[in-house]
Parts: sequence; C-alpha cells; structure tokens
Amino acid sequence: MKKVLFIAVLLLSGVILAQDFQGIATYKSHRKLDDFKVDGDGPQNDALQKQIEEQLKKQFQREYTLKFTKEASMYQQVEKLSAPQPQTSGINITIDESSNLLFKNIKEKRYSNQTDIMGKQFLIKDELQPRDWVLGKEKKFIGEYECYKATYEDEYTMQTVNDGEITEVKKKRLVTAWYTPQIPISNGPAEYEGLPGLILEINDGQLTLICSKIVINPKEAIDLKEPTKGKVVTEEKFSEIMEKKNKEMMERMRGRNRDGEQRVMIIGN
Repeated sequence: MKKVLFIAVLLLSGVILAQDFQGIATYKSHRKLDDFKVDGDGPQNDALQKQIEEQLKKQFQREYTLKFTKEASMYQQVEKLSAPQPQTSGINITIDESSNLLFKNIKEKRYSNQTDIMGKQFLIKDELQPRDWVLGKEKKFIGEYECYKATYEDEYTMQTVNDGEITEVKKKRLVTAWYTPQIPISNGPAEYEGLPGLILEINDGQLTLICSKIVINPKEAIDLKEPTKGKVVTEEKFSEIMEKKNKEMMERMRGRNRDGEQRVMIIGN
C-alpha cells in the first residue's frame, strides 16, 4: 500500500512540474553560402568570392537564447564583443543585424518584436500566423531528446541587381523542423512555433538553427517582460517599410554599378 501511495505522489508531482515548468534553450546559427555569388568570372572574382565566403561564414555564426514557460517566450541574440579585425587590402564585410527582442505569447497567439532598422526602433505587434505543418514519422536524437520531423512549404522574394537593373523573383523553399514532445510546449526559436513539442532544430532554406543546450527549471526564475519600446506597427506595415528601404539600397547599388565600381551581388534568403 505504501508503494502504491509513493508512486501516486511521484506521478502527481510530475503533473505539477509539467504544468509549471520553465527553461532556457540555446541555439546556434549556420548558413550555407551556395547562393552567395560574385557577379562575373575570372581569377580575380574567384579570389573575391572566396574572401566573401570566409567573412560571411564567420558573420553568420551566431548564438541565441530562448527563455520559455508553457505560455510565453523571449528570443534574442547573445551579445558578444567583436574581435579586432585586421586591416586587409581586400574588402571587409560586416553584417549589421538588429538587436531584436522577440516575445511570443503562445496562449494568446500573439507576438511583439522590438527591432532597430537604420537607427530607428520599431515594435511589431501582431498575431501569430498558423503554419500548415506536415508531421512526419522520421525521428532522431538531438542531445538526449528524441525529436520528430515536421515540414511546410514557404515562399520568399529574392532581389538582385544585374547590369544596373533590379529584379525580383519569387521562390519556394521547404522548411524542416525537428521537435521534441519531451518538452511539451508549442514553441521554438525565432518565429517558429506551432508543433506538439519544443523545436530544437530548424532548416529554412540556407539557414539552420540548432539547439546546443537546454536548462529546465533554472535556479533563477525566468521573468518574461514583453518589450515596449519603439514605434508600434503591424507586420504588414513593417514589411512595407522594409520593402521601401530595400529598394532605396538597391537604387544606390545600381547607381554605383553605373559608375563602373566593382560589383558584388549577394543572393540569398
């Protein structure tokens, strides 16, 4: 009788923990460079291509944390001091990625994304958009967690400058996620969520995000504060602002190309 009672207490404790747990997941990003091309042929462009790829590879290796409860989360990049860059006779590439704070309220199906664009701060507030995830039977382990595969098809717009002309091409890509039901929250890194378990890996076109560490119920309680700074806009309005900014940048690039300056075309998602 005592053994039965002891087991019942353990099961009850497990349910309580499952209802009230929180955690921190660390993700690392990698990006393939297959679609990053220097416009033109020849040994000089081949050397430039190699130099760009080496610098981009370092720039795209970043680390993020996802602090989560069952109902909400905060996702942001881990800030690190940049190592001094030696002076070279070639080009130096620095990707100025805005310091986003992405807050998601899974229970209320909404999010707030605080972001900086060219020195101006915005607060994007909108509803979480459901994705048509297709759940697969394929599974693998990421660390100690058993994960299952899920996919959906996405569409994106690619802009390029060629001979001084701006072109836009719409392309489709398959997004693949690996989630674990062992952590029963419908959440994940960046904008990804909506699966029956925490997403530990995302392959989205050229970008990969993979979880390298998870701490469940850390010693210090997690306090998720929704960001409040910046001009409040919807996702649709922010997309319009970004499209306008991108066109302005493309126009400036087109002007430089007409002046005969060396041209580097970066194609990617």
